[in-house]
Amino acid sequence: MPTPPFNDPVQQDIWTTLRALNDAWTQGDPDDLARYFHRNMIAITATERERINGGAACVAGWKGFATSTRIHHWTEIDPVIHVYGDSAVVAYDFDMSFDMNGQTVHMGGRDMYFFVKEDGRWWAVADQYSAYPAT
Repeated sequence: MPTPPFNDPVQQDIWTTLRALNDAWTQGDPDDLARYFHRNMIAITATERERINGGAACVAGWKGFATSTRIHHWTEIDPVIHVYGDSAVVAYDFDMSFDMNGQTVHMGGRDMYFFVKEDGRWWAVADQYSAYPAT
């Protein structure tokens, strides 16, 4: 996927982190998410009633999905990054397809991450995503 034209080097650094994070679970080794998910990360997902607390639990959740499916493609669409000092919000739409339970699922939705800069690098501290609402 082409890199969006973020002229700001801070935005570009955050985008590079986000892309590496998504590549880890969609086409790499989901255990690598531990390099991007903060130890105190919180996630609200479309498939879990309760929030997911802690980086290790978030890694396990993403890994569970990635290892139970065969992901064909994942694409971030129309990303926006707002930086607030040593924190940032990244929002984008996504398009993906994957095989699960013998069926190919095509899905689109929205994703929003909150990042903080700690120890010289950007860490995901919160994520909320959902499929698009039914029309």
